[in-house]
Amino acid sequence: MLSLLLRLLFPIQLFLQPIYSKPFHSCAILFVLAFFVPLFLVASFYFDGFEIFLPCQIVCGDCERLAFLSTAEGKKADPKAQALKAAKAVKSGSSTLKKKTKKIRTKVTFHRPKTLKLPRNPKYPRISAPPRNKLDHYQILKYPLTTESAMKKIEDNNTLVFIVDIRADKKKIKDAVKKMYDIQAKKVNTLIRPDGTKKAYVRLTPDYDALDVANKIGII
Repeated sequence: MLSLLLRLLFPIQLFLQPIYSKPFHSCAILFVLAFFVPLFLVASFYFDGFEIFLPCQIVCGDCERLAFLSTAEGKKADPKAQALKAAKAVKSGSSTLKKKTKKIRTKVTFHRPKTLKLPRNPKYPRISAPPRNKLDHYQILKYPLTTESAMKKIEDNNTLVFIVDIRADKKKIKDAVKKMYDIQAKKVNTLIRPDGTKKAYVRLTPDYDALDVANKIGII
């Protein structure tokens, strides 16, 4: 056994001869190799199928990592298993093999589909109190006119004359007169005076007398 080892190590000795000229150095190296090579082979045979893992530190720039290089070849995947896996993927229809179906269009115009629109259902009020109506009947009818021409309208045409809010329209004026004085207006005419105020001529129905209403209001 020893003679066989010496025969195996003889080429190594010849290789190391020019490097280590001294015989002591070459003998020491031969002794170390003769001791550790059989130990290494026995250890590799003991650990399952000659799989030898050599820890090797690899330095890359500032980063250091520990890489383990295996001398044994990795186990090759079974071709039958790969074929079965591919067939299963084709049968189940993987995302890469699925074809997108296109909707058939019968018209040249596109209309947005009418989807569900839910009404608002607030969980809490966004304002503390509801806003008041800034144009109520008290705000619409400011005051009645008591000029001579206004009195003539009351007597001759059964018409009351009011100064109203500039934002009020005829319908709002009609409703305000009904709420305030409980009278029915037949027609309402409006104009804006040169001073910027709005004047309304409220003609009453034949059921009501403008003179009596004026007395009730306190115009006359």
